Amino acid sequence: MYPADAAIAANRFGLGARPGELSAFGQHAREALLAQLQGAAPLLPELLPGSKQLLAQVTAQREQSRDEKQTGGAANAVAVARALRDVYQPAYVADAMARFRAAVASERSFTERLVHFWSNHFAVSVDKVVVLGLAGALEREAIRPHVLGNFADMLLAVEHHASMLLFLDNQQSIGPNSQAARIAGRRGRDVGLNENLGREILELHTLGVDGQYSQADVRGLATMITGWSISGESGRLRGGEPGEFFFREAFHEPGAAVLLGKRYAEGGFRQGAAALRDLATNPHTARHLATKLVRHFIADDPPVAAVDQVAAAYMASGGNLPSTCRALIAAPDAWKNQLSKFKSPADYVFSAWRALSLPLPAGAMQRDLRVFEDLGQRNFQPGSPAGWPDRSADWDGSAALMKRLEWAQGLSQRLGVQRNAQELAGEMLGATLSAGTQRAIARAADGAQALTLLLCSPEFMRR
Repeated sequence: MYPADAAIAANRFGLGARPGELSAFGQHAREALLAQLQGAAPLLPELLPGSKQLLAQVTAQREQSRDEKQTGGAANAVAVARALRDVYQPAYVADAMARFRAAVASERSFTERLVHFWSNHFAVSVDKVVVLGLAGALEREAIRPHVLGNFADMLLAVEHHASMLLFLDNQQSIGPNSQAARIAGRRGRDVGLNENLGREILELHTLGVDGQYSQADVRGLATMITGWSISGESGRLRGGEPGEFFFREAFHEPGAAVLLGKRYAEGGFRQGAAALRDLATNPHTARHLATKLVRHFIADDPPVAAVDQVAAAYMASGGNLPSTCRALIAAPDAWKNQLSKFKSPADYVFSAWRALSLPLPAGAMQRDLRVFEDLGQRNFQPGSPAGWPDRSADWDGSAALMKRLEWAQGLSQRLGVQRNAQELAGEMLGATLSAGTQRAIARAADGAQALTLLLCSPEFMRR
């Protein structure tokens, strides 16, 4: 029987054990995890369209629709929405499938889990159609390259990425004393500051809801990031190359601004960037991030000692994420054989695919992603900027468990004669496999029932 540490490394820190993985970890599971923090996070092998390319295509189709309308064509708002769908839907499916394949095939699934963790921390939701095709690009372009770097760099990359700007409506946020506001006022138009992104940066991305900031701080940060926008639009949003980040100086609130008692001098884009870098090294940010990491990797109720250890490592390293993760691995609570974390639907699917060595389609079809939607976690659709929840109570309801059972039964009916559940149980779960589950699998009526019992066992449902 493989040691519990090997099973914890593969299933709690990673995305599920593949055949042979626990054997490879052996008695050196912690060292194997530490090795995954070396170098950069692996990039996706697929050639996928970037946010700049996608936005340029949407801009071109919008302009074409406007031209057709001006010459008497049938273009209207419905046609523009259809153009958005035609560009974004294929991009969404391709990104979600590439993410699926990477999660299943990765030999560094701890690193891959970290990508998913930070993507959920900086959540955007595709139920807002303007980010349907860009959510995957946010993960690829702003999160994956920095997941083994410094948090401040990731924070800055995320907050001026097109997906985040569009999701929280910052591209049209206008400072009340800006040049654009003065011109609009003379024309009798009402324009104003949008606080959405500033608020979520403080509440969700950095300090946390208990981070001792005020409404004045929300407004101060929101003014500093006025002008953070996207290029290539028409009218008052024109300027720059289509699809690129564009700082609209005319929208930017002039003068100094105050955040958490510190005065930031006027500096255009640099003013907001300096504020974000300070937020990244704030002790409240360290505590907020450490709590989320410990909750995700150790327990729904994060042990205080582990949170203290991870937050201290974050602060001592200036927000270096590998150093922070090394402290997480070193936490004694992380290696207690409690199976305290209930798998989310995505975790459940990834771990089943990895354990059973199931092939993934080479192409990208919407039907191949249906399992996530059926089990309640559609890709890139958490529904709010807070992201998907991370506690057992959010995923272990009776209806959700019944859906997993039905899915596992269908899968097992197809594979029952091709897989030996008794052998797989040890390969997947090692010493975390209970005697009760072993007996139930051994007494199963046939291979399909044995595999269903394994996939629906408490040990496989948890990590």
